Amino acid sequence: MQTFTTTSRLVRVRSRGQLTIPQDLREVLGLDEETGLNVFRVGRVLLMTPKRLQRGALASDVEREMKREGVTLEDLLKDLKDQRKRYLAETYPED
Repeated sequence: MQTFTTTSRLVRVRSRGQLTIPQDLREVLGLDEETGLNVFRVGRVLLMTPKRLQRGALASDVEREMKREGVTLEDLLKDLKDQRKRYLAETYPED
């Protein structure tokens, strides 16, 4: 069971707007130097939430949909090549 706390923690904003999140909070929340944070202002309160990268989930969704539709990587690459030719012909027509 996950526990929640409303205990206040003091952090200082440095001259360049930087602040340090205490180590115990970073560990509990799984934050590291690669973690992005979404920052929201709600009145006079700043709310920060981890921004989880969606690339892994998106790649899995695309792979699942490709399998469902029977589309291969070769199909995608061929279509991309065809679309590029069409785009170039429309954008730079030969006079």
